[in-house]
Amino acid sequence: MTAFILVPGMFTDTHVWRETAARLTAEGDEVHAVALTGTGGPRPAAADTIDLETHIADVLAVIDSVGAAPGRQIVLVGHDYGIHPVLGAADRRAERVGRIVYLDSGLPQDGVPALAAVPDPALREELAERAGTHGELPAPARDGWQRWGSTEGVPDAALDRLTASATPQPLRTLLQPLRLTGAAASLPLTGVLCNAGGSSIEMVQRGVDFGEPTLQVFTGPQVTFFELPTGHWPMLSLPAELAEVLRRAAAGGGHRLVAPDAAQPPAHLRPFLLDVPDIPRERTGHTDLYLPAAEGPRPAVVFVHGGPVSAEARPTPRDWPALTGYARYAAGQGVVGVTLDHRLYDVADYPLAAEDLDATLELVRADPRVDGQRIALWFFSGGGLLMADWLRQPPSWLRCLAASYPVLAPLPVLGPVDARFRPADAVPKAGALPLVITRVGRERPEIAATVEEFLTASRDCGAAVEVIDVPNAHHAFETIDLTPESRDAVHRGMRAVLDHLAV
Repeated sequence: MTAFILVPGMFTDTHVWRETAARLTAEGDEVHAVALTGTGGPRPAAADTIDLETHIADVLAVIDSVGAAPGRQIVLVGHDYGIHPVLGAADRRAERVGRIVYLDSGLPQDGVPALAAVPDPALREELAERAGTHGELPAPARDGWQRWGSTEGVPDAALDRLTASATPQPLRTLLQPLRLTGAAASLPLTGVLCNAGGSSIEMVQRGVDFGEPTLQVFTGPQVTFFELPTGHWPMLSLPAELAEVLRRAAAGGGHRLVAPDAAQPPAHLRPFLLDVPDIPRERTGHTDLYLPAAEGPRPAVVFVHGGPVSAEARPTPRDWPALTGYARYAAGQGVVGVTLDHRLYDVADYPLAAEDLDATLELVRADPRVDGQRIALWFFSGGGLLMADWLRQPPSWLRCLAASYPVLAPLPVLGPVDARFRPADAVPKAGALPLVITRVGRERPEIAATVEEFLTASRDCGAAVEVIDVPNAHHAFETIDLTPESRDAVHRGMRAVLDHLAV
């Protein structure tokens, strides 16, 4: 027998588990839905007496109430915020726990408060300013749940119940750091990802391949993953399917990630797909110039990396083979290739990244070796949202905007982004500015949808867009798809950009 201990997320009570719990018990499993103090359980007169430790104690009490018996395993399931008290409790009762299930949740780390997982960056900043104070975070209104995660698939009646039973979240539960000793680090884990929010097993695997340190722990044989085609509340939208996934997880089922080959560099650090001239860089601050062997001021192409990228990533993006490859290719064609590091470490950092790009352009255009009246910007991946500023008010010296496998609308899984950075909203003001979009056929669906949204808006306003399709290529194909088709796409993109700079 399995004893499932189900821990809800922010603002929610045990009622959210009702249908899933009924399915599990019908199959003979034992189910305990935890009523967290202040949100589902007893509510003290003062919310400032409730913190993360209070909720960890709530989960510990349920673990301790489950009798030990041969063959019985305890599976802790944490949804959303609920993974924080789950991990805290597992750390103190590791010998009692058979598996931990992360249900569409973040990846809490020792010493980090749950505040870090709040999806809205503006709200994170507001709450951080209230550190040391007490009080509550009001529960969402019926139309406000989307701020906390996708509500796709949740029936209207279920959303009504969710809203009616919601309670404020005690602030100290979000502000108190999680403390872990590592005692539960070797326990079996399962991640259940909800695709409507933009998360997927493929995305996690790409993060592993990229070398993201926090994800490497999920490549062990004791870790499995499942996906559900729904939003952030699967217990309300797909209760039967969730119950089946939880039972399969308890049995050790699910997809296992592939650990990176220690003999191979991560995908983004593999060689560029073209042979390009070995042109040295000239570094000034966060900007690198690759200068052509040509007389007189030359046009420039500024290559803008994607993200978010961890501030600790080494080498930094401007030294990644794809970016240096493009810059050297451009310099070999007689124009100045430019790369930069910008501060897109989090989705809240797009304004900072935009400032860094502005500073690079000011530096580049002031250089006497650069024709400051002939500049092109070429964006990659998540850097695509930065296009919005240049679409909205294109200066006369900007001769072309290019983007490869771009993200052209905010992805829900990454959290809210400043409304300023929405290229589809800005493109009607682009006028005759030439646009070159490289679109890959094996793109992640959630990213492909943002490209289609942008192209639809472009067609509606008559924008000058050239689309270069690479049907068999993946996101960031320049170091992983070393095919004639991919090489041809890079050549075609560069030719298009250089043609616009020659005008």
